[in-house]
Amino acid sequence: MDRKDNVSVTVIRRLPKYHRYLGDLIEKGVERISSQEFSALIGFTASQIRQDLNNFGGFGQQGYGYNVKDLEKELSRILGLHMNYNAVVVGAGHLGQAISNYKGFEDAGFNIIALADTDPAMIGKELHGKPVVDFNELPKYMKEHDIKIGIITVPKTQAQAVSYKLIQGGATGIWNFAPTDITVPGEVVLENVRLNDSLFVLSYFLKEADAKRGQSKK
Repeated sequence: MDRKDNVSVTVIRRLPKYHRYLGDLIEKGVERISSQEFSALIGFTASQIRQDLNNFGGFGQQGYGYNVKDLEKELSRILGLHMNYNAVVVGAGHLGQAISNYKGFEDAGFNIIALADTDPAMIGKELHGKPVVDFNELPKYMKEHDIKIGIITVPKTQAQAVSYKLIQGGATGIWNFAPTDITVPGEVVLENVRLNDSLFVLSYFLKEADAKRGQSKK
Protein backbone atom coordinates (compact mmCIF):
# COMPACT_ATOMS: atom_id res chain seq x y z
CA MET A 1 0.00 0.00 0.00
CA ASP A 2 1.37 3.42 -0.98
CA ARG A 3 1.64 6.04 1.75
CA LYS A 4 2.63 8.90 -0.55
CA ASP A 5 0.79 11.64 1.33
CA ASN A 6 3.28 11.39 4.18
CA VAL A 7 6.43 11.03 2.10
CA SER A 8 8.82 13.96 1.83
CA VAL A 9 9.81 15.36 -1.55
CA THR A 10 13.43 14.53 -0.68
CA VAL A 11 12.59 10.83 -0.48
CA ILE A 12 10.60 10.94 -3.71
CA ARG A 13 13.53 12.56 -5.50
CA ARG A 14 15.74 9.62 -4.49
CA LEU A 15 13.39 7.01 -5.97
CA PRO A 16 14.45 7.51 -9.62
CA LYS A 17 18.05 6.78 -8.62
CA TYR A 18 17.00 3.55 -6.90
CA HIS A 19 15.00 2.62 -9.98
CA ARG A 20 17.91 3.34 -12.33
CA TYR A 21 20.40 1.27 -10.34
CA LEU A 22 17.96 -1.62 -10.05
CA GLY A 23 17.58 -1.56 -13.83
CA ASP A 24 21.35 -1.82 -14.17
CA LEU A 25 21.39 -4.78 -11.77
CA ILE A 26 18.69 -6.55 -13.78
CA GLU A 27 20.77 -6.11 -16.95
CA LYS A 28 23.71 -7.73 -15.13
CA GLY A 29 21.57 -10.67 -14.06
CA VAL A 30 21.58 -9.86 -10.34
CA GLU A 31 18.54 -11.46 -8.68
CA ARG A 32 18.76 -10.14 -5.12
CA ILE A 33 20.64 -7.53 -3.16
CA SER A 34 20.92 -6.61 0.52
CA SER A 35 20.54 -3.06 1.77
CA GLN A 36 24.27 -3.11 2.65
CA GLU A 37 25.22 -4.15 -0.88
CA PHE A 38 22.84 -1.59 -2.33
CA SER A 39 24.39 1.03 -0.05
CA ALA A 40 27.89 0.33 -1.36
CA LEU A 41 26.59 0.59 -4.90
CA ILE A 42 24.36 3.66 -4.73
CA GLY A 43 26.07 5.77 -2.05
CA PHE A 44 23.21 6.08 0.45
CA THR A 45 23.42 4.39 3.86
CA ALA A 46 21.69 1.05 4.28
CA SER A 47 19.51 2.60 6.97
CA GLN A 48 18.48 5.41 4.61
CA ILE A 49 17.58 2.93 1.89
CA ARG A 50 15.42 0.88 4.24
CA GLN A 51 13.71 4.00 5.61
CA ASP A 52 12.99 5.34 2.13
CA LEU A 53 11.50 2.08 0.88
CA ASN A 54 9.53 1.48 4.07
CA ASN A 55 7.56 4.64 3.29
CA PHE A 56 5.81 2.60 0.60
CA GLY A 57 5.55 -0.78 2.33
CA GLY A 58 7.85 -3.67 3.16
CA PHE A 59 9.76 -4.93 0.15
CA GLY A 60 12.74 -6.74 1.65
CA GLN A 61 13.09 -9.89 3.72
CA GLN A 62 15.46 -10.20 6.65
CA GLY A 63 18.31 -12.50 5.72
CA TYR A 64 17.40 -12.35 2.04
CA GLY A 65 17.42 -8.69 1.08
CA TYR A 66 15.51 -7.35 -1.90
CA ASN A 67 14.37 -9.22 -4.99
CA VAL A 68 15.78 -6.91 -7.66
CA LYS A 69 13.11 -7.46 -10.33
CA ASP A 70 10.24 -7.21 -7.85
CA LEU A 71 11.59 -4.03 -6.29
CA GLU A 72 12.21 -2.43 -9.68
CA LYS A 73 8.66 -3.28 -10.70
CA GLU A 74 7.23 -1.81 -7.50
CA LEU A 75 9.23 1.40 -7.87
CA SER A 76 8.02 1.69 -11.48
CA ARG A 77 4.46 1.50 -10.17
CA ILE A 78 5.11 3.98 -7.35
CA LEU A 79 6.68 6.43 -9.82
CA GLY A 80 3.74 5.99 -12.18
CA LEU A 81 5.87 4.65 -15.03
CA HIS A 82 3.10 2.22 -15.99
CA MET A 83 0.91 5.18 -17.00
CA ASN A 84 0.96 6.99 -20.34
CA TYR A 85 0.74 10.72 -21.07
CA ASN A 86 0.77 12.68 -24.29
CA ALA A 87 3.10 15.68 -24.17
CA VAL A 88 3.99 18.74 -26.23
CA VAL A 89 7.24 20.69 -26.26
CA VAL A 90 6.80 24.47 -26.51
CA GLY A 91 9.84 25.96 -28.19
CA ALA A 92 11.29 24.27 -31.27
CA GLY A 93 14.85 25.48 -30.73
CA HIS A 94 17.88 23.32 -30.01
CA LEU A 95 16.82 22.31 -26.50
CA GLY A 96 13.23 21.63 -27.51
CA GLN A 97 14.34 19.49 -30.42
CA ALA A 98 16.79 17.55 -28.27
CA ILE A 99 14.11 16.81 -25.69
CA SER A 100 11.54 15.83 -28.29
CA ASN A 101 14.01 13.39 -29.87
CA TYR A 102 15.00 11.64 -26.63
CA LYS A 103 13.64 8.07 -26.80
CA GLY A 104 13.89 7.46 -23.06
CA PHE A 105 10.73 9.46 -22.41
CA GLU A 106 8.61 6.89 -24.26
CA ASP A 107 9.93 4.16 -21.98
CA ALA A 108 8.72 6.21 -19.03
CA GLY A 109 5.25 6.65 -20.54
CA PHE A 110 5.66 10.20 -21.85
CA ASN A 111 4.77 10.36 -25.54
CA ILE A 112 5.92 13.64 -27.07
CA ILE A 113 3.68 13.98 -30.08
CA ALA A 114 4.36 17.55 -31.22
CA LEU A 115 6.30 20.76 -30.75
CA ALA A 116 4.80 24.26 -30.75
CA ASP A 117 6.40 27.53 -31.84
CA THR A 118 5.56 31.05 -32.98
CA ASP A 119 8.14 31.18 -35.78
CA PRO A 120 6.34 31.02 -39.16
CA ALA A 121 9.43 29.36 -40.64
CA MET A 122 9.08 26.45 -38.19
CA ILE A 123 5.31 26.02 -38.12
CA GLY A 124 4.17 23.17 -40.35
CA LYS A 125 7.55 21.45 -40.41
CA GLU A 126 8.29 18.01 -39.01
CA LEU A 127 11.19 17.57 -36.62
CA HIS A 128 12.24 13.99 -35.87
CA GLY A 129 8.86 12.85 -37.15
CA LYS A 130 6.89 15.25 -34.94
CA PRO A 131 4.89 18.21 -36.30
CA VAL A 132 5.57 21.79 -35.27
CA VAL A 133 2.21 23.39 -34.59
CA ASP A 134 1.23 27.03 -34.28
CA PHE A 135 1.57 28.13 -30.66
CA ASN A 136 -1.53 30.29 -30.99
CA GLU A 137 -3.55 27.18 -31.87
CA LEU A 138 -2.00 25.10 -29.07
CA PRO A 139 -5.00 24.82 -26.69
CA LYS A 140 -7.18 23.46 -29.47
CA TYR A 141 -4.47 21.04 -30.60
CA MET A 142 -3.93 19.81 -27.04
CA LYS A 143 -7.62 19.08 -26.54
CA GLU A 144 -7.87 17.30 -29.88
CA HIS A 145 -4.89 15.05 -29.05
CA ASP A 146 -5.51 14.58 -25.32
CA ILE A 147 -2.22 16.24 -24.34
CA LYS A 148 -1.82 16.59 -20.59
CA ILE A 149 1.89 17.44 -20.26
CA GLY A 150 3.56 20.64 -21.41
CA ILE A 151 7.33 21.01 -21.65
CA ILE A 152 8.57 24.61 -21.69
CA THR A 153 11.86 25.35 -23.47
CA VAL A 154 11.37 29.04 -24.29
CA PRO A 155 13.24 32.13 -22.98
CA LYS A 156 12.35 33.13 -19.43
CA THR A 157 10.43 36.22 -20.54
CA GLN A 158 7.94 33.99 -22.35
CA ALA A 159 7.63 31.12 -19.87
CA GLN A 160 4.71 32.41 -17.80
CA ALA A 161 2.61 33.20 -20.87
CA VAL A 162 3.37 29.74 -22.22
CA SER A 163 2.19 28.15 -18.99
CA TYR A 164 -1.14 29.99 -19.29
CA LYS A 165 -1.60 28.66 -22.81
CA LEU A 166 -0.76 25.11 -21.71
CA ILE A 167 -3.24 25.27 -18.84
CA GLN A 168 -5.85 26.64 -21.22
CA GLY A 169 -5.28 23.51 -23.31
CA GLY A 170 -5.89 21.25 -20.33
CA ALA A 171 -2.35 20.59 -19.10
CA THR A 172 -2.23 18.86 -15.71
CA GLY A 173 1.56 18.82 -15.55
CA ILE A 174 4.28 21.24 -16.69
CA TRP A 175 7.99 20.54 -17.03
CA ASN A 176 9.69 23.94 -17.04
CA PHE A 177 13.20 24.31 -18.48
CA ALA A 178 13.05 28.11 -18.66
CA PRO A 179 15.48 29.74 -16.18
CA THR A 180 12.74 31.44 -14.19
CA ASP A 181 10.05 30.65 -11.65
CA ILE A 182 6.51 30.47 -12.96
CA THR A 183 3.25 30.19 -11.07
CA VAL A 184 0.52 27.68 -11.84
CA PRO A 185 -2.78 26.75 -10.16
CA GLY A 186 -2.52 24.31 -7.29
CA GLU A 187 -4.07 21.46 -9.27
CA VAL A 188 -1.32 21.64 -11.91
CA VAL A 189 1.88 19.74 -11.14
CA LEU A 190 4.98 21.85 -11.81
CA GLU A 191 8.53 20.50 -12.05
CA ASN A 192 11.31 23.00 -12.63
CA VAL A 193 14.60 21.96 -14.22
CA ARG A 194 17.41 24.37 -13.48
CA LEU A 195 20.26 23.59 -15.88
CA ASN A 196 22.23 26.64 -14.75
CA ASP A 197 21.89 25.68 -11.09
CA SER A 198 23.40 22.28 -11.78
CA LEU A 199 26.19 23.87 -13.81
CA PHE A 200 26.93 26.35 -11.00
CA VAL A 201 27.21 23.48 -8.51
CA LEU A 202 29.68 21.81 -10.85
CA SER A 203 31.58 25.10 -11.07
CA TYR A 204 31.76 25.30 -7.27
CA PHE A 205 33.23 21.82 -6.91
CA LEU A 206 35.68 22.45 -9.75
CA LYS A 207 36.83 25.60 -7.95
CA GLU A 208 37.26 23.68 -4.68
CA ALA A 209 39.15 20.89 -6.43
CA ASP A 210 41.47 23.41 -8.11
CA ALA A 211 42.09 25.08 -4.76
CA LYS A 212 43.03 21.77 -3.14
CA ARG A 213 45.38 20.92 -5.99
CA GLY A 214 46.98 24.35 -5.63
CA GLN A 215 47.51 23.82 -1.91
CA SER A 216 49.03 20.38 -2.44
CA LYS A 217 51.66 21.88 -4.73
CA LYS A 218 52.87 24.33 -2.07
